[in-house]
Amino acid sequence: MNNHAELVKEFLTAFSKVDRNNFVENLLAPNFTFSAPPDPLLNRDEFFEKCWPQGGNLKEIEYIRLLEVADEVILTHTFLKPDGSKERNTDIFTFEGDKVIRLEVYFGWKVSA
Repeated sequence: MNNHAELVKEFLTAFSKVDRNNFVENLLAPNFTFSAPPDPLLNRDEFFEKCWPQGGNLKEIEYIRLLEVADEVILTHTFLKPDGSKERNTDIFTFEGDKVIRLEVYFGWKVSA
C-alpha cells in the first residue's frame, strides 16, 4: 500500500501543473466526488471539467499541515495566485485503498505575503 500523504502531494503537484496524467486518472476512483463551498458533490467528470483547469492558479505551494489519519489525509497549504496574492486552502482527501473517493476543499483565506 502506498503512503496516502505522498499520493496527495503528488496529486497537488499535478493539479498545479494542470497535468491530467495517468497517475491522476488512476488515483481518482470512478465514484470520486468533489465538494467545495460553491460546488458541493461534483462527480468525477464535473470535477475535471469545472475545477481541474483552475489548478494552474496554484504557484509556490507551501505545506502548512499534512496529516494522515485512518483513511483520510488533511492538507493545509498556501500558494501564490497569478495576481501575486497569497491564499490558504485546507483539503480533506478520503481514500478507499489507494484510490481517492472524496475530496473536500475549504478555501478563500487571504494570507499576507
